[in-house]
Amino acid sequence: MLWITVPFGAVALLLVPLAIGTDLALLRDIGPGLYWVIVMLFGVLVAVRRTTMDSGGQRDLAARLGIDPAATFVGRVLASGTLLLAFEAVLGVVAVALYDIPLEGWPFLLLILPLAGAGLALLGTLAGTVVATLPSGTALVPLLVAPLAVPLLLGATHALEGLQNDRSILSWMLLMVLVVLVVAIAGVLTARPLQETQ
Repeated sequence: MLWITVPFGAVALLLVPLAIGTDLALLRDIGPGLYWVIVMLFGVLVAVRRTTMDSGGQRDLAARLGIDPAATFVGRVLASGTLLLAFEAVLGVVAVALYDIPLEGWPFLLLILPLAGAGLALLGTLAGTVVATLPSGTALVPLLVAPLAVPLLLGATHALEGLQNDRSILSWMLLMVLVVLVVAIAGVLTARPLQETQ
């Protein structure tokens, strides 16, 4: 999955300077926002792909073995989150190189990147599970995830902007933590009912 999404994400980052010109100050200003938009768009595909890889037979086998659906949900989220973190890291290097993004407060990136990755993994996994029984349901996942990912996008973008401008990022970090906790609780609580509908 990474071999497909990383090149497309990097090309998407590369196309923006070709479209708007090479004004370095402008690219530096819009770079963090573009990075997060591309991470959100392609990140949803990573999370959904991981969720939809389970066939009906695999789901039936897990149910017969008595594997807790909440544990299955958490496992899917961890797998997707790991892939998303790698995706974010590689695209981050590309974005810094292309847009000359300053790295003030870079230690906070060690919190922002995992929070955004966890939130996307949770949203993508939950949405993928919800539409798993629908024919061509995977096509609906971006429509479900995109509006729900807006707080993550805002939180991550404004946190990076706050780091660059020496402003407090606490409120944006708390927003991201809140989204992750709410979706995690919703995913764990709905895992069993969703499994029974499949």
